[in-house]
Amino acid sequence: TQNSFPQQLELKNVTLRPGDKIKLKGEILHDAEKFRIDLGVNSEDLALHFNPRFQDDADGAVLVYNSKTAGCWGSEEREMHNPLQRGSDVKIFLKLSGDGFEVELPDGQKLNFPNRTNMDEINYVHVAGDFKLKSFKIYKSAMT
Repeated sequence: TQNSFPQQLELKNVTLRPGDKIKLKGEILHDAEKFRIDLGVNSEDLALHFNPRFQDDADGAVLVYNSKTAGCWGSEEREMHNPLQRGSDVKIFLKLSGDGFEVELPDGQKLNFPNRTNMDEINYVHVAGDFKLKSFKIYKSAMT
């Protein structure tokens, strides 16, 4: 569908397992400061917090990754190469593997983030911030 969703998408009771993949298509707002894609059990327990920032105090445009357990953030990982541009249409793929997550960015860059929380199933997906979501698709793995 080509409808524009509100600036936020929150899915509960989804079932994502290793091998499954999510595709997000959308537009980064022209005055974007940051947006985030969270995968986990709920908002307090996140296996992956993917947070592109365009005006980070320390590093300017940077990709930040983290996890959250029982409401407490883990240690942030930062990727200085941020190919995401304000005002651009982007496709972002998130792939679950047993021991981590692969984030594929529009320029083909792939980033891996470990599954620090050892979640074997993702039930919660949250997309929020300066990102206009145009389509969201889940690809289920053929593996059983």
